[in-house]
Amino acid sequence: MNAAQHRPTARPALSPIAWLIAGLFPAGAWAADEAALTLAPVVMTATRIEQSSFDVPVSIDVVSGEQLREGQFQVNASESLSRIPGIVAPNQYRLSSDQQVSSRGFGARSAFGIRGIRVYADGIPLSMPDGQGQSGSFSLGSAERLEVMRGPFSTLYGNSSGGVIQLFTQDGPARPTVTANYYAGSFNTWRSGLQLGGQQGKFNYLVDLTRYETDGYREHSAARRDQFNGKFSYRPDDDTKLTLILNALDQPYNEDPQGLTRAQMAADPRQAAASASTFNTGGSKRQTHAGLNLEHRVDGRNSFAIVAHAGQREVFGRLGITGAGPTSSGGISVVDRNFSGVDARWTHKLPTAAGLLTLTGGIEYQYMKDVRKGYVNNNGEQGDLRRDEDNIVRSTSQYLQAEWLAGEHWVLTGGLRHSSLHFAANDRYINGGNPDDSGSINYSNTSPVFGVLYRLTPTVNLYANYGKGFETPTFIELAYRPVGSGLNFALQPSTSRNAEAGIKAVIGDSSRLNLAVFDIRTDDEIVTGVSLGGRNTYRNAGRTRRQGVELSFDSQLPGNLNLYLAYALLDARFEDAFLSGNGAGTVNQGNRLPGAPRISGYGELSWQAPSIGFTTALEARYSGKVYVNDLNSDAADSYAVVNWRAGFEQKTGSWRFKEFVRIENLADKRYVGGVSVNDANERYFAPPPGATTWPAYRPATPSDHEPRTKIPPRRTARRPLRDLGRTCGRPRPGRLFSAPGQRMEPR
Repeated sequence: MNAAQHRPTARPALSPIAWLIAGLFPAGAWAADEAALTLAPVVMTATRIEQSSFDVPVSIDVVSGEQLREGQFQVNASESLSRIPGIVAPNQYRLSSDQQVSSRGFGARSAFGIRGIRVYADGIPLSMPDGQGQSGSFSLGSAERLEVMRGPFSTLYGNSSGGVIQLFTQDGPARPTVTANYYAGSFNTWRSGLQLGGQQGKFNYLVDLTRYETDGYREHSAARRDQFNGKFSYRPDDDTKLTLILNALDQPYNEDPQGLTRAQMAADPRQAAASASTFNTGGSKRQTHAGLNLEHRVDGRNSFAIVAHAGQREVFGRLGITGAGPTSSGGISVVDRNFSGVDARWTHKLPTAAGLLTLTGGIEYQYMKDVRKGYVNNNGEQGDLRRDEDNIVRSTSQYLQAEWLAGEHWVLTGGLRHSSLHFAANDRYINGGNPDDSGSINYSNTSPVFGVLYRLTPTVNLYANYGKGFETPTFIELAYRPVGSGLNFALQPSTSRNAEAGIKAVIGDSSRLNLAVFDIRTDDEIVTGVSLGGRNTYRNAGRTRRQGVELSFDSQLPGNLNLYLAYALLDARFEDAFLSGNGAGTVNQGNRLPGAPRISGYGELSWQAPSIGFTTALEARYSGKVYVNDLNSDAADSYAVVNWRAGFEQKTGSWRFKEFVRIENLADKRYVGGVSVNDANERYFAPPPGATTWPAYRPATPSDHEPRTKIPPRRTARRPLRDLGRTCGRPRPGRLFSAPGQRMEPR
């Protein structure tokens, strides 16, 4: 008996998410019976083959494209990642720092970007081979779905312990379609977009172009981001598909207000740190990335896929320090990064007496080279050279995965991955006060993982899994020694043992429930040593333990109501005492890991009136107390925030129009949006806005008969922006992407 016979069938039901964004697609839901609550969404991340999430022994959740866009700003992944139990994605409203994400406590230490979690878009890694990643290039406006996997199976993707986040771009619609959208809100924030898509014979295309600008809630927090995402597919026959992904990101200016102390938060949460004005902290970023994916079915049992990608990233940044010392790396950072890789895998399906056995084997290679330079920061102006080096990482991996449908009730899944990594630094800045800091180091690891799923009934599955994780330091974490100059090659990789068990259940015709419990033991946990002036050192802290529970419930209720609930309990503690990195004392055994709340939750109650094209929802988000340092001497208080959204849709012939209004933080609550772990200046806290965001949205979607919709003009006048410096100025009006210049990446 095959797996499909055990999968619950999604029944037609009313869904509020289709109504607000149907104009983005030619076949959007206008009639109520066309929408449905997806009880068992299809996923690919867990096993690299498409199958129902209900049938894999893994904690994996899907955020649909509709949920990513419905009444949302579509700027940061944090807008929707808060729906996933076990995922913490604080929005610090600092685009200069990239989106931070932690999974079951992994990644909470990251000063910027995503660490401990592998990030992908359409099978193309957005995480570098050393493990540092970012989701800023996610194109949420053209996404089909976002898959979020937690637990030990993430080790099959390489250098990570916390999970995998993967975005999939939707295909172009069947008919040529043009979509324009626009919103504006508080703090002179606005976003506009244009999307083109269609099918021409065997060729399918989708192009998405957006611009986002804001003056920022806080002083010195203005930003602009331009994005391009294109997906082009060609099917020469039924067995072959070739897909080209092109992605470009340009952030020509990102002011960084930096964190605040507790006293500063209480006095004025909108202020910036004094060093932000003194050193004009912030900078710019630009990235281009291309990937080619060839999928071919050889016969009924064999298929292969090859994904090749290459990209370039330029970053320029001003830190909140001068960096003038003879052994300093400077207060202005300039990075020119080139990266590439290839992943080739073969899948073989083997019928057995008990059931189908599917084997997938692959080889992956990744390469990254950073040309890094550092200069003295003379009150925002570029001074003398203080750093000039190449940072190179090469990663070669082999992996094997297997899934066996062993009889009517059992599914056995397992895998093995071996990785070898080479880190090298070539130092060119050598003088009397600065020695040659060149060096290299190699890491290797073999990580197994195994899972079992038992089909208790056609609508209830029980599962358990176990695996070992491996996480090297990133080059950012190796960059500085606690004392002296040069790379910190004394920093060791962390290893983990990860066990999980859970239940997946479909209740009635319109509800689903997922429950998971886990226990994770980590050796040589990498923690922040000292965070000072935009520079972080790291160290190993011995053993840690993470235990927790994750629960999600989704239900279509009578009366066109939909209820979604997510809850996570995480008890993450140090099991060994150690001296704190800043010399402030001993971190006691049993202290909680900073940056990770013990309790987090999300709830959403939505309602729609199909007859008038109206939908509305209340969203509630809760975060428990978050410790800001290893000593647990201070913490961001717990908070609960309620948001509200409402939208209308109208249809006239081949046109569709939509409008929405959204209010964030309905009760105007003051709270901490995110923390900087172990900041030596005690500027731990990043405040978000109060109840001050009311965007307006006016898209219009014609069919192929009306392809020339224009983006409506902006309705809000923006205050003049401050001079952002000669290397990071605003582009000339009318240009979507700025001319190349020096770019930044704070360390």
